[in-house]
Amino acid sequence: MSEAVNPQVRYQVEIAGSEQIVAVQQLRYRIFARELGAKLPHAEEELDRDEFDQHCQHLIVRDLTSGRIVASTRVLNEAGAARTGRFYSGGEFSLENILTLPGRRVEIGRTCVDPAYRNGAVIATLWQGIGQLIGEQGVDYLFGCASVSLAGGREYAEAIIRQIMKKHLAPESLRVRPLHALPRLDSSLDDVVPRMPPLLRTYVNLGAKACGEPCWDPDFGVADVFMLLDLRQLNPRFARHFLPTLIAPATAGPRVAWA
Repeated sequence: MSEAVNPQVRYQVEIAGSEQIVAVQQLRYRIFARELGAKLPHAEEELDRDEFDQHCQHLIVRDLTSGRIVASTRVLNEAGAARTGRFYSGGEFSLENILTLPGRRVEIGRTCVDPAYRNGAVIATLWQGIGQLIGEQGVDYLFGCASVSLAGGREYAEAIIRQIMKKHLAPESLRVRPLHALPRLDSSLDDVVPRMPPLLRTYVNLGAKACGEPCWDPDFGVADVFMLLDLRQLNPRFARHFLPTLIAPATAGPRVAWA
């Protein structure tokens, strides 16, 4: 599905075609490797690619004034996970409690935004595209790994994690177990009010729960928190902004050009 360009709309969310995947992988490389220092297996090609890419749908946000791809995320549904053998987060967590939930599940991952475009409009456009896509697929649960960087210091990262565990922890029946637990520090910064990373903040604003202790990803230099969003329990205040098609599918929605 495609639409005529509205000159008042600057950003459009699309499902990437096969010819656009390399551009997505280049964007991810620039963010994850160059900016954040991640150790990627295909760094010599200046690409971030893995075996999951071919089984995912890739959502991109395009700046219509320049044609640039300025943000992306990938969506892996159960059929794609069956083809690759697991969900990506299954390499970091034991997912038994998640995989036995009744209903349909999708995973989002590798979310990134060009540093020149880290504004509310781009992030909202990307999430609105996610909402339309998962609404069309009849999804019940959305999950993914939200990363907390360790570059600012372990104590600050642990302050963020403690805040999540205190305020947004899932019940025991929904817990996952990290396969590589982050070693905990004895010291703490109890007087620090940490600022959550944008993806993690959006998750909790929408009503997602953290399903237990984080996994340590040494290649990316982050602590990954497994976040689970039950789409029947959305926070309506934030869902109206980020996932409007799931609140009022007949009247609300982003500018989407599905391939």
